[in-house]
Amino acid sequence: MRLFAAVLPPEDVARELATEVAELKKLPGADALRWTGRPGWHFTLAFYGEVDDDLVPDLSARLERVAHRTAPFPLALRGGGQFGHGRALWTGAEGDLAALRLLADRSEAAARKAGVPMGEHRRYKPHLTVARSRSAVDVRPYVAALDAFTSRTWTVDELVLVRSHLPTSGVAGEQPRYEAVARRPLSGAR
Repeated sequence: MRLFAAVLPPEDVARELATEVAELKKLPGADALRWTGRPGWHFTLAFYGEVDDDLVPDLSARLERVAHRTAPFPLALRGGGQFGHGRALWTGAEGDLAALRLLADRSEAAARKAGVPMGEHRRYKPHLTVARSRSAVDVRPYVAALDAFTSRTWTVDELVLVRSHLPTSGVAGEQPRYEAVARRPLSGAR
């Protein structure tokens, strides 16, 4: 199954982002972007790709240990940016980014120890994707609009193992579906 570890924003923060995205969609050229929806909003900590079913129990147990060793921490959505010359538009994060990066590093290490083949390690860049494009789009106006955006701060208190179901219908605009496979409370001491 196709899996990743993530931090999910709470519903009230997602509503704030939804309000901001609704304003972004009013900007000229917004129809050239494929906008992600609320079910897909998350901070990917570690992407595992296709994981053999027999590795999932060990991966899940290792993520539980990661969560147990990690203390809850404050986080907010903040600002925006792009990847791939306008192929992805995202909002970033502010708060305890060191704790978020540590959680990402630990989530990746847990997969390696469980035998999940991982690609080359890259420095974690916290982002939540709000839109994508198959071709380069000038997203500078959207990034500029996101500069003023900051959500309320919440306490990240769980690590979520998520399964993604890629679109299969062939219908234009169909989004992946996401399913929480396991939720592990953060319970480490500060």
